[in-house]
Amino acid sequence: MPASPQSAASPPEHVKKSVKARSLNKPHIQELFERLKNDRPEPRTELNYSTPFELLIAVILSAQATDVSVNKATEKLYAVANTPAQIAALGVEGFKPFIRTIGLFNTKAENIIATCQALLNKHQGEVPAEREALQALAGVGRKTANVVLNTAFGHAVMAVDTHIFRVSNRTGLALGKTVDAVEQQLMKRVPAAFLQDAHHWLILHGRYTCKARKPECERCILNDLCKKNGVDA
Repeated sequence: MPASPQSAASPPEHVKKSVKARSLNKPHIQELFERLKNDRPEPRTELNYSTPFELLIAVILSAQATDVSVNKATEKLYAVANTPAQIAALGVEGFKPFIRTIGLFNTKAENIIATCQALLNKHQGEVPAEREALQALAGVGRKTANVVLNTAFGHAVMAVDTHIFRVSNRTGLALGKTVDAVEQQLMKRVPAAFLQDAHHWLILHGRYTCKARKPECERCILNDLCKKNGVDA
């Protein structure tokens, strides 16, 4: 017998209770972000940049690559070319040597040259501050757009990468099987006062403490709040 619209849209009661049991409550979420703020009052991306354009290029390069490797490449690149016109002038083959040490460099080179040309042709050489326009650029998906909107333009948005996805699910801050689901939950659950910096706090916590294979729970400032450790919230 087909499920009714109501039952299809609403999970069973035992599923609701299970999700609630694994989710942090509002007081614990507030405490979580207060601790992260006290630990890092002014969190910043670890990608080196001085303009929105440099950040955009660095974020495109950072897909499946470390910030350290990207910074090494962009240090040499930006000394030679750090505007859409200058990088577009290099062409794909002229650009590749600067990023050859970074994964997927062939595809990234093609995307970045196409993005530079689009910025010149459609945006007067400026990086747009609108999601739709950013995501229309080659190599720019929702996560990359969110990073640029948040970091370069101060928008209170969440760019969910593997670190944020892991930390959110482990702690019970935001549960979801996909990055989009976790992003939606974070936008609902992160207190407004912390939303601007939440992206960087969660990334840095995941990168240096709540690691994928060996989380350092014994020194974690969120240990007693974390659902992974059985906190009763």
